[in-house]
Amino acid sequence: ILALTYIGSERTVPNYNTMGVCKAALEASTRYLAGSLGPKGIRANAIAPGFIATDMTRVLSDDQKAEMARTIPLGRAGQPEDVANAVLFLASEGAAYITGQVLNVDGGMVM
Repeated sequence: ILALTYIGSERTVPNYNTMGVCKAALEASTRYLAGSLGPKGIRANAIAPGFIATDMTRVLSDDQKAEMARTIPLGRAGQPEDVANAVLFLASEGAAYITGQVLNVDGGMVM
């Protein structure tokens, strides 16, 4: 089981209060599922993407994007491939002993 959450559950994001609460619930559910389904050999993890260059973020001005990038230790927006690679890793046998985790794919935005 792999869920997609959002950094809003760990970091206050103005005007996204409800989303943050919902994402925190999704993360708690991920841990609950990991504990409940682990004995059956089923792993449950979640991905929490940060600022990712998508259609949703393309509407931001260059100044807004630059300001956001300044809050990210790696200094840039993530790419969809960054999230896809994390999903592929968690779904692989290389992550066979990982469960109940939320992996932030955010360039260090939430530490």
